[in-house]
Amino acid sequence: MVQRPFHKEVLDNGIRVVMEEIPFVKSASLGIWVEVGSRDEDDTEAGLSHFIEHMFFKGTARRSARQIAQEMDGLGGELNAFTSRETTVFYAKMVDEHLPRAVDLLSDLFRHSRFSPAEIEREKKVILEEIKMVEDDPEDLVHDLHTANVWRGNPIGRPILGEVKIVRAVSRRKILDYLNRKYLPGRIVISAAGRFNRSALIKQLNRAFRTFGRASERGSSWRPSLPVADGRLVIRRKKLEQAHLCLGLPGLPLAHRDRYGMYALNTLLGGGMSSRLFQEVREKRGLVYSIYSHFAGFKDAGMLTVYAASSPKAIRQVLNVTIRELRRLRERGIRSDELRRAVDQMKGGTLLSLESTNSRMSRLAKDEIFFGRFFTLEETLGEINKVSKRQVERLGDQLLDTRKLSLTVLGPVAADTRPFEAFLPGG
Repeated sequence: MVQRPFHKEVLDNGIRVVMEEIPFVKSASLGIWVEVGSRDEDDTEAGLSHFIEHMFFKGTARRSARQIAQEMDGLGGELNAFTSRETTVFYAKMVDEHLPRAVDLLSDLFRHSRFSPAEIEREKKVILEEIKMVEDDPEDLVHDLHTANVWRGNPIGRPILGEVKIVRAVSRRKILDYLNRKYLPGRIVISAAGRFNRSALIKQLNRAFRTFGRASERGSSWRPSLPVADGRLVIRRKKLEQAHLCLGLPGLPLAHRDRYGMYALNTLLGGGMSSRLFQEVREKRGLVYSIYSHFAGFKDAGMLTVYAASSPKAIRQVLNVTIRELRRLRERGIRSDELRRAVDQMKGGTLLSLESTNSRMSRLAKDEIFFGRFFTLEETLGEINKVSKRQVERLGDQLLDTRKLSLTVLGPVAADTRPFEAFLPGG
């Protein structure tokens, strides 16, 4: 009997562990995924998930912040974390023989961080500088403005980094209260991919997390229903060389049955150099250096966004051509050769991602969090191969409806909104 490389266990306290053994590599990646992100915060907590992510690296009862950095560097590996709208992730990649030491280090950060008041005050300065850094990066900033524009008044629309006044007010008590309410075993997935001994890893994880919560604890997630995007316009004047814009349309939830058709639609529209937007706006007319589309999917919502940056004088022409291409794709459909290229591009990206244990580790965790099961490579490629011209055209008709368009513009543009209102529903 051939042993499947994927395996799932549940620790004694209820934490799920998903693993993929890859015996022919010399590395291993380990991640602790918490199903808590910026959209789980109420109005008084904006940015707290991200703040906590930073604080986990600022010292434990056994290790100082400097020792944590030195220990991971000494392993020749990578230790990092990130916060998204629905998850907070702590991960490490190392040579396989150092995995036990990496487990000890990651579990120590996760279980025994001190959250020193002095470190909290220092980290406030760091995060406030990070917020300023986004202000100085127009591409990042216009995406933040656009997300807030589309999902106005909802936590999913707020910047992940949080709000300045709330970051300044963070206290140790507030951090510990948030952790006690949100960081519970039922909302945690540990993911491992690479070369390791499965039984030894489970034993070590059970030891490391045995006193962490109870198996029955999952907690509640405060996630209000999402508003429907209904053609909103935001213009922010800023002294820049270019005008930056985002066009947004409602997408699909990440686990939707038509997700691969959605990915194909995005690939055709603006997912590469052969995409319609790249060819029409950049290659044929030379109006931009950068233009692309991307799909952001969440548990219960999604958004398709087109981003472009151009000379302020050309921005209306960029909008004209972009919206024309959206309508053309929706009304006239797609060619078979386009779809074939998009499917091949998707399959190639999937296969290339398998060369990284980090990518495999992330894939395992996302499968568990969003689907509650593991998808083999054969299943994934099979689903991509099933994408049909009819399916993509149906999704194009459903999703590329410019009557639902939202527009965000950042840069040296006129304060008069009327020229841009013409591109929106009712304009």
